Amino acid sequence: MRALTRPDVGRLLARSVPARVVAGPGTDDALRVAGELIASGRRVALEHVAADPADDDAELAVLVGRVRAAGLAADCALTLDVARLGPVRARALAGGATAAGLGVALAGPADDVAPLAAELTGATVVVPAREPGAEARCRSLADRGVRLAGGRGAAADLAFVRCLNVLLAGPGTPGVATTDPRLIAIAGERAAWYGRDPGSWEHVMPYGISTDQQRRLVAAGHRVRVSVPSGAGALALVARRLVGRA
Repeated sequence: MRALTRPDVGRLLARSVPARVVAGPGTDDALRVAGELIASGRRVALEHVAADPADDDAELAVLVGRVRAAGLAADCALTLDVARLGPVRARALAGGATAAGLGVALAGPADDVAPLAAELTGATVVVPAREPGAEARCRSLADRGVRLAGGRGAAADLAFVRCLNVLLAGPGTPGVATTDPRLIAIAGERAAWYGRDPGSWEHVMPYGISTDQQRRLVAAGHRVRVSVPSGAGALALVARRLVGRA
């Protein structure tokens, strides 16, 4: 029997990932879930992925329009995968989302994101703490919105805390993207140490995961944003994350 490769594992996971971690295949599913989360006091990071990358533009544009029409734009941000979309398409989609009143977050490898982030200074940048150079990248971005994503293992946790200190000490708006209770507690302690107002940073957690924890944080006065994957390609996106490829 041949050894399974990461793509093999990703395909298997995509068939076994529970449906509760994605909103559904359509823009109407994303809109419905966004409305439910916002009504509960949470904010939303929309991550819509079409089955075919060529369809991303059209589906994302529809989603942005529907979010605006529903009056949800102020509590929503659109996460754009710059590597998947390319800089030209990502720039156009970011412009449309901003014009509609949504926030924008740029995700992807540093080399792909950096040029567009330099141009779109109001956009949040997603920085995985596990990546080489993450701390230096956080220092260079500490005056703006940064969504710091955690990894797995002791080394990733240490890198996360180092990056967290950099961001909380800066003037920007950090997003702490982890469901690890220990790291969440550390984030709260460090935010207090740096005199951070609860409205000056936020927790970011995946849809369908640690829901009770999300509610507890909201009840305690913290800002919580929920990343909501939707679209026909969403299950594959979640699967790639589980094997560390996205």
